[in-house]
Amino acid sequence: MKFPNKAYLENLRKQYPVGTKIQLISMRNEKYPILPGTIGEVTHIDDLGSMKWQNGSSLALIPEVDSFKVVAAEK
Repeated sequence: MKFPNKAYLENLRKQYPVGTKIQLISMRNEKYPILPGTIGEVTHIDDLGSMKWQNGSSLALIPEVDSFKVVAAEK
């Protein structure tokens, strides 16, 4: 298993800070993926580069594998 370098992790954490709302487009490589369209909030990005998000599931997003978009905050 290859670990991401520090610069990559810092960039991910700046791009998706805690509290960022995201919407899942698709999740690959999971037997029971989260449904497309699910919206959640980033809670943290771990040292493997997996994005943990609050959405009712314990599955993390992998930015290089899964598809998602940032959802604009409501005013």
